[in-house]
Amino acid sequence: MLGDVSVSEIVVSEANANDVHELVDLMEAFYAESSFPLDRQWAAGSFRQLLSTPSLGAVWLARVGTRAIGHAVLSVRYTMEYAALCGYIDDLYVVPEFRRQQVASRLLRALVEESRRRACASLYVEVGASNTAAIAIYGRFGLMPATDGRMLLSGPLRAAGT
Repeated sequence: MLGDVSVSEIVVSEANANDVHELVDLMEAFYAESSFPLDRQWAAGSFRQLLSTPSLGAVWLARVGTRAIGHAVLSVRYTMEYAALCGYIDDLYVVPEFRRQQVASRLLRALVEESRRRACASLYVEVGASNTAAIAIYGRFGLMPATDGRMLLSGPLRAAGT
């Protein structure tokens, strides 16, 4: 039980354009935990673009009743390494009072199933080295730190939101 809510009352479903406001609220809470500002208009546009272009990926929402309590974002890209599509877990967030209650696992299960349905050859995620809870849950889905000496490098090619 989660207070007055049982795990069976948590529903995970694919998001659609009607869910953008709730997704932006969740993203804002996610960013706030790391003291990152969020431009809500930019975030809404980003979700609308992803949700209206299924070839780019998908988004899932976890709910208890009508309350959105978490989300997961899958981005898909072609990689030369696998000569196939690969998935990237762009976001995974669960509101604090519902953590460690299988919500993230259920969101990830939906994301992994969709990645397999799309014939993705691999799945990637970026996580802070000190985020042991995230590393543990991703590990349960077969995602492990790279051991081949590679590291992720990134840099903007344009300003965010432009």
